[in-house]
Amino acid sequence: MTMAEMEVEVVSRDTIKPSSPTPDHLRHYKLSFLDQIQVPVFMPLVIFFPRDDGVSLDEKCSRIKRSLADALAKFYPLAGRVRDNLYVDCNDEGALYVEARVRCKLSDILENPVPRVLNRFLPRELDDVQDLAVAVQVNFLECGGLALSLLISHKVADALSFFTFLNAWAVSARGDPNIIDPCFNSSELFPPINLSGFQASTGIVKDNISTRRFIFDAATIASIREQFADLNTVAATTDHPRRRPTRIEALSSFLWSRYMASTQPIDARGDKIYTVLHAVNLRTRTEPPMSERHFGNISRLAITVPTVDAGTDGGHKIVDQVRDAIKQVNGEYVRKLREGEGHLNSLKEQAARFSRGELVSFSFTSLCRFPIYEADFGWGKPAWVGSASLTFKNLIVFMDTKTGDGIEAWVNLKEEDMAKFEQDKELLAIVSPSVSVNSCAF
Repeated sequence: MTMAEMEVEVVSRDTIKPSSPTPDHLRHYKLSFLDQIQVPVFMPLVIFFPRDDGVSLDEKCSRIKRSLADALAKFYPLAGRVRDNLYVDCNDEGALYVEARVRCKLSDILENPVPRVLNRFLPRELDDVQDLAVAVQVNFLECGGLALSLLISHKVADALSFFTFLNAWAVSARGDPNIIDPCFNSSELFPPINLSGFQASTGIVKDNISTRRFIFDAATIASIREQFADLNTVAATTDHPRRRPTRIEALSSFLWSRYMASTQPIDARGDKIYTVLHAVNLRTRTEPPMSERHFGNISRLAITVPTVDAGTDGGHKIVDQVRDAIKQVNGEYVRKLREGEGHLNSLKEQAARFSRGELVSFSFTSLCRFPIYEADFGWGKPAWVGSASLTFKNLIVFMDTKTGDGIEAWVNLKEEDMAKFEQDKELLAIVSPSVSVNSCAF
């Protein structure tokens, strides 16, 4: 059976409440300014586990629900309901919990994962957040394997907080008492402000999005990095040789240059402004640095405005400009961000330009080096971890392959742009858009 023919039948819906009540003095969790300006969508992850005869499916489900209740007690805002983009009512209403049967084997999925089809494993549409913070779906595969999907509202968490919760949940399922103690003080660091005139949902696109998964193995990534570190390029001198770009700097620059070349002909660019956005974790950039246990949206976007010729030299100029933009997200940047108003005005201006079609943004989010494959619930680590087709155009999510030396690029474009992008000769020379998980260099 192919993934496209796969049928998912929901067999039960429930709500998992925290295992202990939230104390009265913690019932009102204020959203921070960075929470307020986040888009109202779910962040998705689908975690695939092979059959394990040592633990029955009933026991797995029981353990998943019991440990979810324990994790929600620790991460109490996730068991509440978001109110008016201002606060979370930590009322212990709990997380949505769904169980489903899937007419498909794990091997069918791993043979050629289709991002759009993976959305069927999710308990809700990604833009159907409403006031919910967490939703889970346990999918029983025909072969006895499991696909566990987790959705967390971007209103209450960023990617690092997502994985902090996921792995705390898995630790609890294994019976390990050492669950991380999260810190919920982000509204003190980034106080909420009046958002009148700002629409956080700007940019959400529901229809005509095509998502493809491109795999870059370690050798290909090394080659691209070397290409951008070429000492013969203009930016390098004898005294100041070009620093070798990171994997993400190199890959994002390469992919952006291929997007521009394949979908944005020079004679059609007109007066449009092009921006390249990279999500940046602020925890390590505050003074003093914050720990990973600080929960919430503590990340922001480094904005690169490429020069006119940045996409015409194979990406060499853009890699320098991306690096400079990321470098500018420093302690001074965070200090200004905490004041809120200036950043909000900038966001309003960008949103207006976007709505008028003057601004073409391309965004990158990297989940590489995050503990994606550490989610062991007591029956072993995942066989594979995937995302889904997202509700944004011009968005690429990077994820490590299982061994961590390769990278999966989940590319979300408008259908007409994807048709051109996936035929780009320079892209196809080094990567295939249709790759079996089993054929990746794990």
